[in-house]
Amino acid sequence: MKKIMLFEGDIETQGYFSIQLAEAFQKMGHQTFIFDLSRPWESTERFFHFYEEGNTVLINFNFHGMSGEEIFLDENGRMMWDALHIPCYNIVVDHPMYYHHFLEKHPKDYHHINIDRNHEKYMKRFFPEIINGPFLPLAGTQLYPNKSYVPAQYRRYDVTMVGNYTPPKQFEKYIRRIDEEYTAFYFGMIDDLLAHPMRTVEDVAEEHIRREIPEVTQEEIKKVMSKLTFIDLYVRFMTRGRAVAALADAGIKVHVFGGGWEKLECKKPENLIVGNSLDSVGCLKKLCQSKISLNVMPWFRDGAHDRVFNSMLNGALCLTDSSVYLDEILEDGENCRIYFAARTEELPDMVSALLSNPPKLQELIDNGYEMARAAHTWEHRAAVLHTIIA
Repeated sequence: MKKIMLFEGDIETQGYFSIQLAEAFQKMGHQTFIFDLSRPWESTERFFHFYEEGNTVLINFNFHGMSGEEIFLDENGRMMWDALHIPCYNIVVDHPMYYHHFLEKHPKDYHHINIDRNHEKYMKRFFPEIINGPFLPLAGTQLYPNKSYVPAQYRRYDVTMVGNYTPPKQFEKYIRRIDEEYTAFYFGMIDDLLAHPMRTVEDVAEEHIRREIPEVTQEEIKKVMSKLTFIDLYVRFMTRGRAVAALADAGIKVHVFGGGWEKLECKKPENLIVGNSLDSVGCLKKLCQSKISLNVMPWFRDGAHDRVFNSMLNGALCLTDSSVYLDEILEDGENCRIYFAARTEELPDMVSALLSNPPKLQELIDNGYEMARAAHTWEHRAAVLHTIIA
């Protein structure tokens, strides 16, 4: 069995994912060590006591430990993982376009793991030299064991949304930073994505670029992609805000937990109940008190978000927009409800129908729980990782 190092102490959610994986690996017989990035020197000393030459691997999220942290570099700028010959398995929970600068300076024994199959295609196209895969969607965590969640009829919240919100206007400084022609060009991409939400940012961007510059090269396309993250963020928060506002404006109370929701513009803000930002356990506890959990995908068009499985595993009905992958594993009207991201005006009727039929709502919740428990926990993801690090 391997010795596996993971990280916590930076991005709270990713640290929580690491803890779930560590617990699963321990059940398999692996030894695990979680490096606390908030206490680097103490953790480094403990790591060298843990390390075993030829039998230690690193599993991390979003380039932790390989994003230029001085503590992991020697005097020549070489990464510790290279010096110790440690294979690195990096689970990237955002689009690769955010990380070109890290992908160009990765460890020697580097494995890039994607949570969306479109991200996998992107990597194979623009970074073919990197070991890519397997596809590993995010998973869920069950707060209380053995289907002990509270039935829907006794739950406190009708509808919740856990996650942050940023007004899309905050990204307009990047859209409008050059001139009117570029502004129209960027908004053209945004309009296209919002009208066709199953399309990817990279496909729409390339189509618009080639329309303007037919002779553009692949290398030039690659460079442009890393500079279009504001497009991804704009459409992500626009769709998130529209979904929540559609419910609130229809008179449905929506409890939102996360930063920025007080900035959402809607016609009936009195129906938007803004809670505090919460850590991972806090979010799970809110899901345990929710009848319906709204999920708005962060433009993963062939993957999943952990909100989907967290909702199901904690006894809330998952109401989500679609992706190619979710359409494969979910059954609308059997274990969840799926809406089309371009038709958020249909959400209020869907929610009202669910709330007005408690037996059907509970049936969907129970079916969703069984589906997620059977295939979409962090133990299932650890089992996949086990096969590739063995």
